Amino acid sequence: MVMATPQPASRASLPPLAVERTSRLIRQQRGRADALIEVLHQVQELYGYLPAAALAQVARELRLPLSRVHGVASFYHLFRLEAPTVHRCAVCLGTACFVKGGGELAERIEQRLGLRMDDAAGNGTWALEHVSCLGACGQAPVLVVDGQLEPRLPIDDPAALEARLDALGLSGAAP
Repeated sequence: MVMATPQPASRASLPPLAVERTSRLIRQQRGRADALIEVLHQVQELYGYLPAAALAQVARELRLPLSRVHGVASFYHLFRLEAPTVHRCAVCLGTACFVKGGGELAERIEQRLGLRMDDAAGNGTWALEHVSCLGACGQAPVLVVDGQLEPRLPIDDPAALEARLDALGLSGAAP
């Protein structure tokens, strides 16, 4: 009986241009294993996340065990191993925002979007995450929706808050 030799992750699952750009990023770091975190940051910038095939390429070209590369990628909070959702909403739950209703705001958005806070997969369209502080304490409570700060949300005026959330596309229906 002949045993099949395990093959490395296929490059075919990645666009050829992206594979070449990843190789170039690694060459710019002179293939140094101690540049792993920097390489992973640049690869994530390229894809928007760290696909399994890209992790395998990085491991192969840096001559590191895939388990080490995956371990580093899964350890650090800033690395994503799943493709990001189309839209992202970050709710500030720092002291000032929390005191001014940030917790209630987070719950309301979870209900509206039908998802749980900090679930990277979200609902397919939206992902909702908490942040500890956005540095806009004087404008509390605040959100960041698709990279745009949304200050002074009217938590004490339900109708105005609902209208504002609707205007931001934060509803269960796809925007």
